[in-house]
Amino acid sequence: MLTIEILNEQDTQITAEHEALMQKCLEMAATLENVTGEVVVTLVDNERIHELNRDYRGVDRPTDVLSFALNEEGEDEMEILIDDNDFDDYPNMLGDIIISIPRTMEQAEDYGHSFERELGFLTVHGFLHLIGYDHGTPEEEKEMFGRQDEILAQVGLTR
Repeated sequence: MLTIEILNEQDTQITAEHEALMQKCLEMAATLENVTGEVVVTLVDNERIHELNRDYRGVDRPTDVLSFALNEEGEDEMEILIDDNDFDDYPNMLGDIIISIPRTMEQAEDYGHSFERELGFLTVHGFLHLIGYDHGTPEEEKEMFGRQDEILAQVGLTR
């Protein structure tokens, strides 16, 4: 089971249907990837995602989506050995997905599809990053984007 929290920290109205769409996309992705846990999706403006992108990735510009996985070791982080049995009663915290709603609107228009299609795409894209997918090489990109298309097709969000 996937537990999802959606936080709207920007001014654009997000409807209950938009939130339901994000939940549906995340639940489908979790089902197809056989993943359980907790995910927090935070909707922000371009200024906030620019700050986060600069502060955490060293990229001084806004972006569309950021993912902060809680289950992966970062560079220069020490591995902590813990008896997994100590955590059986706690949820698997997958991480945070941050989505810029203004950027989502801009890209939907640029790509000639609906806001809902772009919102679903960014939600799934962020989730796949949380569980270890990446697109740093052509092979990784092919795998990740193929998986995104499969998930989006299952929820009816095709191009």
